[in-house]
Amino acid sequence: MAQALGEDLVQPCELQDDSSSLGSDSELSGPDPYRQADRYGFIGGSSAEPGPGHPPADLIRQREMKWVEMTSHWEKTMSRRYKKIKMQCRKGIPSALRARCWPLLCGAHVCQKNNPGTYQKLAEAPGDPQWMETIGRDLHRQFPLHEMFVSPQGHGQQGLLEVLKAYTLYRPEQGYCQAQGPVAAVLLMHLPPEEAFWCLVQICEVYLPGYYGPHMEAVRLDAEVFMALLRRLLPRVHKHLQQVGVGPLLYLPEWFLCLFARSLPFPTVLRVWDAFLSEGVKVLFRVGLTLVRLALGATEQRLACPGLLETLSALRAIPPAQLQEEVFMPQVHSVALSEQDLQREIKAQLAQLPPPRPQARLAGAQAIFEAQQLAGTQGAARPEVPRIVVQPPEEPRPPRRKPQTRGKTFHGLLTRSRGPPIESPTRSHRSSTSFLDTRF
Repeated sequence: MAQALGEDLVQPCELQDDSSSLGSDSELSGPDPYRQADRYGFIGGSSAEPGPGHPPADLIRQREMKWVEMTSHWEKTMSRRYKKIKMQCRKGIPSALRARCWPLLCGAHVCQKNNPGTYQKLAEAPGDPQWMETIGRDLHRQFPLHEMFVSPQGHGQQGLLEVLKAYTLYRPEQGYCQAQGPVAAVLLMHLPPEEAFWCLVQICEVYLPGYYGPHMEAVRLDAEVFMALLRRLLPRVHKHLQQVGVGPLLYLPEWFLCLFARSLPFPTVLRVWDAFLSEGVKVLFRVGLTLVRLALGATEQRLACPGLLETLSALRAIPPAQLQEEVFMPQVHSVALSEQDLQREIKAQLAQLPPPRPQARLAGAQAIFEAQQLAGTQGAARPEVPRIVVQPPEEPRPPRRKPQTRGKTFHGLLTRSRGPPIESPTRSHRSSTSFLDTRF
């Protein structure tokens, strides 16, 4: 299963012609514009200047100030104003602050704080020869036109080797998956190796558990969930895919395993990651449904794809103008798929999935924050040692006697306790004077 998915994962990368594909030597060493890097670091890329839909500089500065304020009081903001964080992530985290925000969103800063020195030990330890050979063969495939990964001896490829080796030592039962290469490479473009490592750990174990292990059981589950969502949201497209024999495992692993790092323009990839780290795997399903709709949503598009190869080509050849971040991301966020709908469908498909079954995953930054807060509270609480308090024995008191009130009036008791009674004129019990003659 893992080998089949790995082969499917490599083929789209070789067929796709984008800024992340392997270029020729003339492109790397030739004259301008090949040697000119865009604002994301890709040599010969087309993102040197912001596009027409890019927000103006003043708006970017305002968003940067908002993120600086939110990250300065992160725990308070996550506890009380998570909706604001989610909306700001949907608008896009400013490029200057992604290195600060991504570890906070995924909880990597807490993992790094709770495990001091762990990464240094893993980086210095020798790796498993089997995994080291496999990782070494894949290093040159990860964004070869990016200035960080051009040279085999550069800090980009060496840092990528170190991070991937550290993960194989950190989780030897899972080892290395080819799809972890692009994910780790994108993290290294923004973060130092240690922070990139802990972000990779959170993505593999919290956001997408069961994706990068030897069985890839979560990939099979999400493939069935995706087809069920297609049946409900895009029934005509679902019928067409069934007629031509295009199953979800032919295109979905390339998208989900690499977090669309090989399938979308790089500015759009960063926007998808901003939302994914905030809201969880729900974003991947929304992006996938949007891509299928753009490729096969119209009747003319489906008629132009009578077979399997034509349909797969259409899914990989969406016009770049439709994938620009300011055009594509509003469509992603408008997909009618809530977290409750997704969990309901996952539960239904999980009942039909044969073992092994994937672990439960957390739905985004808020769930991760609450889980880490709960774990920190339980770890900080220490059991109270019972205290033995010896009190001196109390002196015996004489028994309290009940007052003798039998045959005595209440008025008499009051006079005995307060003093002599006040004399009052005696009156006969019966008087011959009428009531009207009585003087007060």
